[in-house]
Amino acid sequence: MADQAFGLSRREFILGGTAVAASFGLGGALGHKARAADLVLPINRFDHELVPGRVTRAMMGFGLGGPAPVLRLRQGKPFTVDVVNNLDEASIVHWHGLRIANEMDGVPYLTQNPIEPGESFRYTFTPPDAGTFWYHPHCNTLEQMARGLTGIMVVEEAEDPGFDSDLAFNIRDFRLGGDGQFTQLFKPRQAARGGTLGTVSTVNWDTEPSYDVEAGTLVRLRLAVTDVTRVASYSVQGGESKVIALDSNPLAEPLPASDILLSPGQRADIALRVPDQEGDIVALTRQTAKGPKVLARLRVAGTSAKRSLSELKPLAANPVPEPDLQNAEVLEFVFGWTPEGGPPIQSICGTLGYTFWSINRVAWEGDTPDPIAPLAVMKRGRSYILRLRNETPNAHPIHLHGLSFKLLRSNKRALPPLVTDTALLLEEETMDVALVADNPGDWAFHCHVIEHQKTGLTGYLRVEA
Repeated sequence: MADQAFGLSRREFILGGTAVAASFGLGGALGHKARAADLVLPINRFDHELVPGRVTRAMMGFGLGGPAPVLRLRQGKPFTVDVVNNLDEASIVHWHGLRIANEMDGVPYLTQNPIEPGESFRYTFTPPDAGTFWYHPHCNTLEQMARGLTGIMVVEEAEDPGFDSDLAFNIRDFRLGGDGQFTQLFKPRQAARGGTLGTVSTVNWDTEPSYDVEAGTLVRLRLAVTDVTRVASYSVQGGESKVIALDSNPLAEPLPASDILLSPGQRADIALRVPDQEGDIVALTRQTAKGPKVLARLRVAGTSAKRSLSELKPLAANPVPEPDLQNAEVLEFVFGWTPEGGPPIQSICGTLGYTFWSINRVAWEGDTPDPIAPLAVMKRGRSYILRLRNETPNAHPIHLHGLSFKLLRSNKRALPPLVTDTALLLEEETMDVALVADNPGDWAFHCHVIEHQKTGLTGYLRVEA
């Protein structure tokens, strides 16, 4: 078990000019360009001890040798990052959940060319929304994410809600053999079903890490599921806790921090009141067929600060426009298998060699300089209802880039009035969501089970300028 002090300095970078760029030792390589950026973020290969006593080789990550830094930005404040590709293959970075300009979205050929080996790309954007986001590649996606290339991004609220500390959990599995080395990253039979599950569960690249937290304080836990496949329920056991935001957007009414259903791409913010007794344990667990599995522990230390959750200020809603449901146009999308099979997807950014899935009976042809036509064209400023119909017996977390949408209704369950960017479609579920097409560009629209995405269940929506 990893034993770590609770603090922001080890894995998080408060962004503020050239000091951060210098910390990566890359200022000289990029010259003046690096000195002007808030952050230089390299993509590297390296080895890391995921399982105690076994070093996993040939991992990929952001940074210099461990889990990706938690990037901390401010709502409404400009941010610039130079991504440097030190791999021997192309890559790219997508900022999952951020409603930013299309050319900064990080999708190969749809928004920019891939970042080739030895090259860099400057991303500049101003996050309009606060909350918990994450970042990952959208080129050679399965290989790079499966080897570790995911990180959490936090956009701080304009007004401090009053927490004593903040801890981000990057939750993901790795497919490792008994020797701690990568095994087959996916199985075609599973890719045509629910996806291939990992074998080793980690939080921040550690198995069952332990963090010290001060007794009686208020902690903001940020859960981000960056896994390539797993859909599961999570709970916080111990202390007093409640879910205050999902997928970066505050909840009108907090929910219990138990049985939180999260799929790849989704996030949950939890307000935790730490127990008063030193030595007590708070555990993050995931529900399994054998019962709760502990993913991480918080160990109570010191004398109680005797704080109360009632002291926290409510989170302000993000400035997402409210759709006009009375005048909204309905657009229908069917998520299913590829009709009569299909040829292997060809892609400069990696292919799994199979085509299993489709949207509206059309399989994505791959990341190429000439992408296929959009699934739909929306007029800027208009309201739309997207009718998402899953005709398969498998779950699909459907993610839309660049726009946020509101859950309306389902044929299988009651839905909260949640604003999100990733909606989990259960088997054979039909769900209506609504949005205002306020951000022009070509926006990727896909399943976030990466094997599904890379075998056809991808497309894009166009918002006309």
